[in-house]
Amino acid sequence: MPRSMTAATLAFSHPVRIYWEDTDAGGVVFYANYLRFFERARTEWLRALGFGQQHMRNEQGLMFVVTDTHVRYLHPARLDDELTITVALAAAARATLTLAQTALRGATLLAESRITLACVEVDHFHPRRLPKSILDALASPADKP
Repeated sequence: MPRSMTAATLAFSHPVRIYWEDTDAGGVVFYANYLRFFERARTEWLRALGFGQQHMRNEQGLMFVVTDTHVRYLHPARLDDELTITVALAAAARATLTLAQTALRGATLLAESRITLACVEVDHFHPRRLPKSILDALASPADKP
């Protein structure tokens, strides 16, 4: 399944296949690996919006750090499963983004999360306002004049 993003909802999806290294002794995806899958999808979501994180770091001296996570696990993923990891903007504030993310196997919801990112200075980790370019990209078409 290819990555996709719909402009109206800013929902984004990214495919992930489960490899042996992702599983635990019980043969299911180790719970912390969902955070890695969510991170990859967020990185690709930002890239699809036109914001490479390395460019943001080098050119603006800014980066995102995770400040809060909440993950609810519903069903296990297993070796060779093909998952779809989604990203949707839940809220944007002066210096933070809160994202709703899910891990799906087909139509089955495996895990859901709410993850908050803060925009910070690279050198000192001081909070900084989200760049206007990012806020503009996140504004839905209905919000734009």
